[in-house]
Amino acid sequence: MVAKNVIRLLVACGVSLGAGLVGSLVMIGGGSRSWYAALAKPSFTPPNWAFGPVWTVLYLLMGIAAFLVWRKGLASAGVKTALAWFLVQLGLNAVWTPVFFGLHRIGLALVVIVLLWAAIVATTHRFFRILRPAGLLLVPYLLWVSFATVLNASLWRLNR
Repeated sequence: MVAKNVIRLLVACGVSLGAGLVGSLVMIGGGSRSWYAALAKPSFTPPNWAFGPVWTVLYLLMGIAAFLVWRKGLASAGVKTALAWFLVQLGLNAVWTPVFFGLHRIGLALVVIVLLWAAIVATTHRFFRILRPAGLLLVPYLLWVSFATVLNASLWRLNR
C-alpha cells in the first residue's frame, strides 16, 4: 500500500509539474523574454526571478492535493468529478503561457486566465468537499492566479 501511494504521489506531482514544463518550453529561445521585457508593466509586477520558484511550489502543492483526493479512491463520491476539474484547470494552466508568451496575445491570455480562475474555484470547492487539507493546499494557487489575473488585465490595459 505504501508503494502504491508513493507512485500515486509521484504521478500526481509529475502531472502538475508537467503543466509548468509546457510553459517553460515556450520560453526557450529567449524571444518571449525580450518581448515581455519591452512591455509596459504595472508597479506591482513581481521580479522575473520570483515566477519560477513560486510556480514550482504551487505545482507541488497542486500535485499533493490531487494525490490526497485520488487516495480517497475513484469509486468514492465526487472523486472522479474533482479530479476531472483538476485536469481541466491544469489544461488551462498549461495553455496560458503559450498564448501569452508564445502568441503574444495578452487579451486572449486574459480570457484563458479568467477561465482558469473559475476552474480553480470549482476544483478547490470539490477538493474541500472530499478532504479539507486537499482544498487548503489549493488556496495559495487560487490566490496567486487571482493576482496573476489582475496582472494580466493590467498588462492588457497598458499594452493595447
